[in-house]
Amino acid sequence: MTALTRSRSNRMIAGVCAGIAERYGWKTSTVRLVFVVSCLLPGPQFLLYLVLWLIIPKAGS
Repeated sequence: MTALTRSRSNRMIAGVCAGIAERYGWKTSTVRLVFVVSCLLPGPQFLLYLVLWLIIPKAGS
């Protein structure tokens, strides 16, 4: 397994979903879909995304 980093090549906004997918060997589209669907539910999902954006380093840095 690789370290958790934000993707530089397969990113849409900040590379958080792509980084999580790469880390765990999942499809990037699946992680993105789960995130979007979870945003329809009550909770701090968007805030969690922002926090992950700040704390997960970019790949290659």
